[in-house]
Amino acid sequence: MVTNAAFARQVRLNRLFRHDYGRLLIVPLDHSVTDGPVTGGNGVDGLIGRLAGNGVDGVVLHKGALRYVDHRWFAETSLIVHLSASTVHAADPDAKYLVASVEEALRLGADAVSVHVNLGSHEEARQVADLAAVSDACDRWNVPLLAMMYPRGPRIADPRDPVLIAHAVTLAADLGADIVKTVYTGSPDTMSEITGSAPVPVIVAGGPRRDNHADVLEYVAEVMRAGSAGVAMGRNVFQADDPALLTKRMSALIHGRAGSRPAGATTER
Repeated sequence: MVTNAAFARQVRLNRLFRHDYGRLLIVPLDHSVTDGPVTGGNGVDGLIGRLAGNGVDGVVLHKGALRYVDHRWFAETSLIVHLSASTVHAADPDAKYLVASVEEALRLGADAVSVHVNLGSHEEARQVADLAAVSDACDRWNVPLLAMMYPRGPRIADPRDPVLIAHAVTLAADLGADIVKTVYTGSPDTMSEITGSAPVPVIVAGGPRRDNHADVLEYVAEVMRAGSAGVAMGRNVFQADDPALLTKRMSALIHGRAGSRPAGATTER
């Protein structure tokens, strides 16, 4: 028998996986807190309007940005409120800290929340503790949790090391994440080993800026062949010459086999 708590969490997961069971196209728009204004002449509201109707499953925003976004866009896409922050001007930009809570995100109408952890940073211990605390709050409030996990810091020689990436994914899953975003190993073979053994869907970060739509789509096709549940791509989308067209094409690649599931992916708790 499904409990009310499990039902509530699954309703939100179903909204997030709105186009295809187990596959996701997420566009993070949280970069401005870290780097300052990054969308150029594209206002966030207009940008989300162009993304929402073109197959994007969810956008990631900080809480204050929602003041400038038309709520009607979220009839066509999901809202993920990002709880972590840092700036490039800090003594340690890799030291993420919480700037919002699960309760705040719920009051804002979030379908899910996200937390960023840099594995190997000087402040790793606090970030892992924050992830665990947010996971507990997500369990209390029945909110899906996206963990953004990066091997990044002075102890990390190779941020694409498959062993480190597998550890980051396992850490997030073991502490209660429903979905994990991490970096691509650079190899379909090594990435497929990670995605195939993960107990939760693993989506891949967008990576470095690419010159054109063709290069972005080639990257998306490659990570999907590696068993990824999808991508979370920011700059390569919102700095593209035509974000709406690009996301439409990306969505076709990610959701092209409706109803199929990548290895290891599940939305059940």
